[in-house]
Amino acid sequence: MSALKRLIAMILKESRQIRRDGLTMGMMFVIPIVQLVLFGYAINADPKTLPTAVLSYDNSPLSRAITRAIGATGYFSSARAVNSEAEADALMQAGEVQFIITIPDGFFRSIVRHEKAEIAVEADATDPSTVAPAIAAVNAAITQTLAAELTGPLASSRPAPQDVQVILQRRYNPEGLTRFNIVPGLLGIILTMTMVMQTALAVTREYERGTMENLLAMPVKPLEVMAGKILPYVLIGAVQVAVVLTASRILFNVPFLGAPWLFGVATLLFITVNLAIGFTFSTVARNQLQAVQMSIFFMLPSILLSGFAFPFRGMPGWAQALGSILPATHFIRISRGIMLKGATFAQMASEVSVLALMLVIVGAVAVSRYRVTLD
Repeated sequence: MSALKRLIAMILKESRQIRRDGLTMGMMFVIPIVQLVLFGYAINADPKTLPTAVLSYDNSPLSRAITRAIGATGYFSSARAVNSEAEADALMQAGEVQFIITIPDGFFRSIVRHEKAEIAVEADATDPSTVAPAIAAVNAAITQTLAAELTGPLASSRPAPQDVQVILQRRYNPEGLTRFNIVPGLLGIILTMTMVMQTALAVTREYERGTMENLLAMPVKPLEVMAGKILPYVLIGAVQVAVVLTASRILFNVPFLGAPWLFGVATLLFITVNLAIGFTFSTVARNQLQAVQMSIFFMLPSILLSGFAFPFRGMPGWAQALGSILPATHFIRISRGIMLKGATFAQMASEVSVLALMLVIVGAVAVSRYRVTLD
């Protein structure tokens, strides 16, 4: 009986301790709910409404009907008409469109004459999972349009299905290799996981070791403390980037087509933003366990909503909006754009600007949250 009493006393003691730790209790219930919502509503392996450019050299009613039918499949957003191949290429390189559909001159004439007719579809294959369903939708749309439009006197001109060919060209990843999509994105996830976790423990470690009082007694300002905590880890992040890039080239033969200086600037911004986020967590958490829990809670949406594991454009609007406030989303676009497409600064300027703005906002929050007393 005495052993049972001691056991009950320990259970009650631990229960009271858990109840006092409100943040830990909240995380225990919030994380499963967030996982359920994200996997149930936000994740979609069959993306729709993909941005598309249409370059039509055949100004005929049939080509216009095919364009409308392709847009009505649901896989493509409202087609964006372009006037030249150069304009279409620039849009795809910048990531503004994912498909380019080209209808050649004389397409309608070839149909009427029972000659071979072709429609070219260029796909941004940096994410190979989005290509196959969209191409199947194009074929179905063409078949249905020909059956609907070639009626009456034109019924005899209706071609056999094999007479109209959809020529697919996978841009930036001709073989459709998954590793070309995964490796550049994995760089962003690795940096998020390691950088946020490291600085999340920076301030809480001082409290638990009893050295925070000495730190507060030093004649340093909050901004100087944050910079001193962050800068050593910037070098560690740079080493991680070098290791990943070297391995991606040697082991997986992933190309690097863009400017190294642009990639370096973007990576430095991304590393610093994540370190500042981790420092902010450390000013909120009361102990290292809470800091780790907050870091895990931040990493979960960074993996699921950034476009790393699932197509970003396949998610509903609210999930895309949530993903857009995550640094990993913008860095993954930058890394894939520079490494696989050779994107220029002008094409990546918006993503780099977002990272710079995030650094300013998160840095201001971190400095304002830093406590200069032990209370």
